[in-house]
Amino acid sequence: MTRASAWAGVSLCGVLLASCAVGPDFVSPVGPMVAGYTREQRPAATTSAPVTGGNSQGFETGRDIPGAWWALFRSRQLNAFVEEAIRNHPDVQAAQFALRYARENTLAQQGSLFPQVSGSASAERDRTSTSQSGQWPAQGSTYTLYNASVSVSYALDIWGGTRRQVEALQAQADYQGFKLEATYLALTANVVTAAITDASLRDQILATEEIIKAESDQLARIQRQFEIGAISKSDLLSQEATLAQAKATLAPLQKQLAQQRNQLMAYLGRLPSQDRGEHVRLADLRLPGRLPVSLPSKLVRQRPDIRQAEATLHQATATVGVGIANLLPQLTLSGSYGATSPERLFSPETIVWSAASSVSQKIFDGGTLYHTKEADVAAFEQDLALYKSTVVTAFQNVADSLRAIQYDAATLKAQAAAEKATADSLAMAVEQFKTGAVPYANIINAQQSYLNARVSRVKAQATRFTDTAALFQSLGGGWWNRVDETPDALPRANAGYFAGTDKKTEDALR
Repeated sequence: MTRASAWAGVSLCGVLLASCAVGPDFVSPVGPMVAGYTREQRPAATTSAPVTGGNSQGFETGRDIPGAWWALFRSRQLNAFVEEAIRNHPDVQAAQFALRYARENTLAQQGSLFPQVSGSASAERDRTSTSQSGQWPAQGSTYTLYNASVSVSYALDIWGGTRRQVEALQAQADYQGFKLEATYLALTANVVTAAITDASLRDQILATEEIIKAESDQLARIQRQFEIGAISKSDLLSQEATLAQAKATLAPLQKQLAQQRNQLMAYLGRLPSQDRGEHVRLADLRLPGRLPVSLPSKLVRQRPDIRQAEATLHQATATVGVGIANLLPQLTLSGSYGATSPERLFSPETIVWSAASSVSQKIFDGGTLYHTKEADVAAFEQDLALYKSTVVTAFQNVADSLRAIQYDAATLKAQAAAEKATADSLAMAVEQFKTGAVPYANIINAQQSYLNARVSRVKAQATRFTDTAALFQSLGGGWWNRVDETPDALPRANAGYFAGTDKKTEDALR
């Protein structure tokens, strides 16, 4: 048998031995087998109210979620806010580079599956003298020594430990990919919610200012009537107190609006001083009439946080395989081929080569490897429990959103009716007071009731929009349907998204 045949046989044995990997093979967990998200059957549609954002909403089971779900609110300003946040927010950029870091580590580890080849060459000019050996008269000679060699080392992955390490790193890359999607989803949902809350606070402030103006006008009339003796001092003082109470509600709303603007600017990647005043109006928003409700069996494949937990479980599974492989003997093949000559390099008489194999196995390590493997098993069990917890929380989120949308509609209908009733009651109290049929205290009570009802109606309007956004978020946000428009978008296989906002840095790192 020739040396080439021997090496081929050894390599073939290595490939065959490396065809299996010890440790458990990862299988994606099966989601809960349930018919719905809630115990009771949800209604086909919600109730409606005769105000903005009061239309009925129907639920469509099994309908897919659009990638840009926020566009269903039909607001150009809201769309602009979301697009700006995606481009500018540092959290998205950090998640993008975390994904790249994980991918590069995976590719680096894959290099361990291949033979490691290194080459070396050297040339050395020397002069010797016979005086070194005691010969006289001394004679000197000058020569050049050439060396060239190629060395090959291959750690056979007999038990699949290296492949399990690559698998663990790939699972980590998957985790970072879905973490990027989770960051993207949370940011878009937060921008939508912040913009709607901003619009709600503006309407609440507007309603409060209108009521303050109306009560100020009423106070002026009461003042004139008091001056002519038509009413008592107590009526005047009651109206002044009512006006003061209304004014006292304005400053807290203005404070909330200012802080909400700061939060919105942070989501957009701006500083508070860079606020240009753009805002969304509740009257410009449209409430989606048909709401998609994913099948429960699909939720575990759609939620980024569940996919993150699954990737962590996958990594833990592969790490158990690495621990088992470390307990078994390790085989390494090595060889070198080269030449050493003071004259003709690579002539037959100057060729040198070597081939070797080695097997190593720890005989005693105080139980280090065994207990390391057992720790990996415990980590796997922990990650499995955390995965189950994430799934339970996800189903709770969807159920909460569905219930919220159902009862939000009923709340808005009731608040709209309350606002109309209190407005009618206030108008009637004013007319009755003019004829002396009721005391002025009735007007005071009616004014306070109307103020509360109007502000509550505005809040109920905004809640319908924000809870609709929460439903889209709880169902996963439709990232699987999103179309990346930038040339630097990360491949969809890992569910990544690259906005390409830092092109100079990106080019420098290539």
